[in-house]
Amino acid sequence: MKRSREFYKKLILFAVDLVLITAALVIAYFTTVASPAFSWKVLGWFLGNVALCLIVFKFLGLYSIVFASVGIVEGLKLAIAIVAIGLANGVFEIFMQTEVSTATIFLYLSLAFYSTVLTRFYKRILGILRKHTQKSTENKKRVMIVGAGEAGIMLITEMRKSKHLHDYVPVCFIDDDVDKLGRNITGIKIVGTTYDIKKVAKQYNVDEIFITMPSANRNRVKKIVTRCQDSKLPVKILPGIYQLADGQISVSSLREVEIQDLLGREQVEVDINEIIGYIEGKTVLVTGGGGSIGSELCRQIASHNPKKLIILDIYENNAYDIEQELKRKYPALNLLTLIASIRDAGKMEDVFKKHLPQIVFHAAAHKHVPLMETSPNEAVKNNVFGTLNVAKFADKYKAETFVQISTDKAVNPTNIMGATKRICEMIIQTIGRHSEHTKFVAVRFGNVLGSNGSVIPLFKKQIAEGGPVTVTHKDIIRYFMTIPEAVSLVLQAGAYAKGGQIFVLDMGEPVKIYDLAYNLIKLSGLEPEKDIEIKCTGLRPGEKLFEERLMDEEGMQKTPNGLINIAQPIKFDEESFWTTLDSLYTSAYEETDGMKPLVKTLVPTYKIDERN
Repeated sequence: MKRSREFYKKLILFAVDLVLITAALVIAYFTTVASPAFSWKVLGWFLGNVALCLIVFKFLGLYSIVFASVGIVEGLKLAIAIVAIGLANGVFEIFMQTEVSTATIFLYLSLAFYSTVLTRFYKRILGILRKHTQKSTENKKRVMIVGAGEAGIMLITEMRKSKHLHDYVPVCFIDDDVDKLGRNITGIKIVGTTYDIKKVAKQYNVDEIFITMPSANRNRVKKIVTRCQDSKLPVKILPGIYQLADGQISVSSLREVEIQDLLGREQVEVDINEIIGYIEGKTVLVTGGGGSIGSELCRQIASHNPKKLIILDIYENNAYDIEQELKRKYPALNLLTLIASIRDAGKMEDVFKKHLPQIVFHAAAHKHVPLMETSPNEAVKNNVFGTLNVAKFADKYKAETFVQISTDKAVNPTNIMGATKRICEMIIQTIGRHSEHTKFVAVRFGNVLGSNGSVIPLFKKQIAEGGPVTVTHKDIIRYFMTIPEAVSLVLQAGAYAKGGQIFVLDMGEPVKIYDLAYNLIKLSGLEPEKDIEIKCTGLRPGEKLFEERLMDEEGMQKTPNGLINIAQPIKFDEESFWTTLDSLYTSAYEETDGMKPLVKTLVPTYKIDERN
């Protein structure tokens, strides 16, 4: 069997040489002879050379080689063979006078040499090329691309020329269109559907996964990301179409997969024309303008051509950062940044008197539940009476619209932060009920992903430090939204404002905080409870297992935007309300716990924590 295999190898090599030598003769003759004339002498030259080459190669043992171990000896034998054939051609020409030129013979010998070298050294050449390719990619991360559409193709193209991803090499495509399976796109094969991600990742030794499906809806992305998690590999994703305003897919647009990709609902859409209609050409004031919500408000307002934008914040670093950003992006923007506290009634009146803002977005507040439980008087001073100052002067100086940033923690609150935000809603409803010039509304939404002090940045930091990731309770749930969604809701609420409403976002289903932690660990390419521990630390003071969006007394009314609802205001005794507020002000500034019963009088669900 072995002899037979060796015989066939020699026979195949002999046949290949026969073809290559014949081709070399034909190419050389018809390339170098101006007017080729075929004769018996030329035919003799052709046949003589074919026979001579095969005989010399056989004589020198060039058909008894091991391809995997060919080296310099075989190379020298080929060189000797070609030289010998060249000398024979010279003698042949002297005696036969075929009139074959020296150029023809030289070209023929060159072609014969290089082609026969390739047939014998092909394994060595392929090995060198493979080794070079492996060396150039051995330190690169092997990437699976999910989505073999236009975005995926553009990403592959840019990966090969971009400096952003020089450490990555694409190795396979995944796509749910079964008609595409097996195809090659830009040299990369489509090897399976999203159901095959785990198997293919192992098969192709994938280091990282890129999802390139910008037109996929949130629910679809959620399912794909969940399938990617099973591979325990890091995942990056191209942002959605709504984020690619210039229509260009770019490697630099790739981002880490975020928890919002797992929320499973669509981004809240707003009517941009409505927003522009009431902001364009107006003087707009944003309190707390340096915070997460406030700064995003400033960004979006700046893009809608206000007459003047006033950023007001007590924290100068935050205010400075957003000021510089807006100056770079909107050099023509009429921008004023003020460092001031909303508690300072004199300063607030001065701001309204000098600048006469027509639209006010009130985002300044203390928001951290545990911190406010240990500093309850500060929550009352800032949230309640700071809001009262801003709302009072907005009414006095005839602002057109006042939008209060509220929270779902204001619904049946048990902690001081939520209670103060509920009192803020009552303040703007009461003032708004009697205002002749200003439409007062509140906007109520849940936890904002990525905002300062929110749970996601904390989880990421804990994962980076090796854990544990801390969750207060395994069953605690929250409603979530993104910063752009929160701001879109606020801006849309201003357009819908008629006075006295509380706007509530339909945030879909609530999410378990434990599940967020679990998924974020998996998205980081780690295994929960194995690589990173999830530790339940117990509910903090004032913390509830779940938040609500409405109180029982509040009805729900739809707006033209199906994801924005209106909670009807609850009636209460205004005279008693103002009297209690006066007492609350005095008690809060006395720095005692005497203000807590007054808060409970205004917000009966508030629970006084005797430990603080």
